[in-house]
Amino acid sequence: MKLLNFKTENGVRLGVVTERGVLDVARALDTFPAESETPVPVTVHQVIEGGQDAVRTLERYAKQLTAEENGHSGLWLQEEELEWAASVTNPDKIICVGLNYRKHAQETGAQVPEYPILFNKFNNAIAAHGEDIPLPRVSDKVDYEAELVIVIGKEAKYVPQEQALDYVFGYCAANDLSARDLQMRTPQWLLGKSCDKFSPLGPYLVTADEVGDPNQLEIKCSVNGEIRQHSNTSDMIFGVEEIVSYISQHMTLVPGDIILTGTPEGVVLGYPPEKQIYLKAGDIVTIEIEKLGTLTNRMAAEQN
Repeated sequence: MKLLNFKTENGVRLGVVTERGVLDVARALDTFPAESETPVPVTVHQVIEGGQDAVRTLERYAKQLTAEENGHSGLWLQEEELEWAASVTNPDKIICVGLNYRKHAQETGAQVPEYPILFNKFNNAIAAHGEDIPLPRVSDKVDYEAELVIVIGKEAKYVPQEQALDYVFGYCAANDLSARDLQMRTPQWLLGKSCDKFSPLGPYLVTADEVGDPNQLEIKCSVNGEIRQHSNTSDMIFGVEEIVSYISQHMTLVPGDIILTGTPEGVVLGYPPEKQIYLKAGDIVTIEIEKLGTLTNRMAAEQN
């Protein structure tokens, strides 16, 4: 199932992508209450926390309305009409894996890590598909990073690697924007990674069953239409199951946590110094991951 979030004057609403368009779940329930013992979830976090029961309930309800022939036209929206919200709106934790693609490690001159390199972002970094991203005044070296995002679906602690995918709800795309001058100022990367809106997520959250093998997905990034990154998640040093298991050995993962899994080669930082042209106001950055859709954001000058 493919989910999305969109903004209204009454707050963020959950949508389900169907063959008729995007089903506005809350509006549909107001008009056509569900005839099911299990409540239909009305927020993305209710779906994630409710697990497979919530997914099945929502899927049955959406299919029922989609199949009916008697109109209900007001319940469906077209994607081009939406003001998007982030595909996961309020994660408890945002965990990132650094240097997790072999060719990316090579282009930056870094050694292939023995263990996953972990750092974090915060909720101030969350942004949506189509949202302008402010370039911070304190940096002139903002870089793009196309990344696959793991969305945790069940509480996970000390999870064996062979069971780790059972704890994944689904996946989405992200741009792990990075202010390289701030990032490299100290050995800790956090400052350059956690500026406002530096983690746009979306456009969709796709359930794990629809994605299949997350370690075999084509991934791209383009800037103003020029492809800068083009790889496959098969180049990851640590696969999705390794990452989830490893993190769970050290902290408890909870439903709605998101894990950014690293970026492939082709970032500005990997170019020779004389060819490094960092993002500027007006640049359009597009992240595309197989089965997960296309995430696009415009860079903008910071206003305050």
